Amino acid sequence: MTTVRVLVAEDQAAVRAALVMILRSEPGLDVVGEAGDGEQAVRLAAELQPDVVLMDVQMPRMDGVSAARQIVAEGTSQVLMLTTFDHDEYVYGALRAGAAGFLLKDLEADALIEGIRTVARGEGMLAPSVTRRLINTFARPERPDQPKARAAADALTPREREVLACLGAGLSNGQIADRLEMAETTTKTHVSRILAKLELRSRVQAAILAQDLGLVAHE
Repeated sequence: MTTVRVLVAEDQAAVRAALVMILRSEPGLDVVGEAGDGEQAVRLAAELQPDVVLMDVQMPRMDGVSAARQIVAEGTSQVLMLTTFDHDEYVYGALRAGAAGFLLKDLEADALIEGIRTVARGEGMLAPSVTRRLINTFARPERPDQPKARAAADALTPREREVLACLGAGLSNGQIADRLEMAETTTKTHVSRILAKLELRSRVQAAILAQDLGLVAHE
């Protein structure tokens, strides 16, 4: 099993200690550092180059969204945001900046561990029960159109557009494979090509774009 190196960035010491305790109890996860504010998180991410930075949205000195943008720009770590869904609307900006996804603070330990492993695999946090809610909330039809992104999306093959729509619906690779009746390895190939063609950093960004472009049917 490949060890996933994690940096925990959370300003509340008790919460940070609890997160570290959970992660250190799991085989294959290695907490390589802890940060109590956004500036420290950026510095330690550059110094330690963890696989995943678990980042609280509300951080002192530099907020988590700004810190996430800087870490993502360095290109060495995936950023997984911690948030309270009802209040942290600006998480949308972090997802656009390339954060791999987000988790709610009240989640169970198993979900936290699986979320970190999912992000470390490069899949992003797209659990339909959570991520779809955020995408649907912030990807409004009245948002300004993105001509460059729309032109790039128009250049996708019909199958790639189907996969992009599935990403926008919050489906995992396995779920996309089942829906479109193809192998999961083929799904992964399509997702990689879509990200490359659209010049996106993560499948979460692709999901948001699919919503912005109206590729996802809303019930």
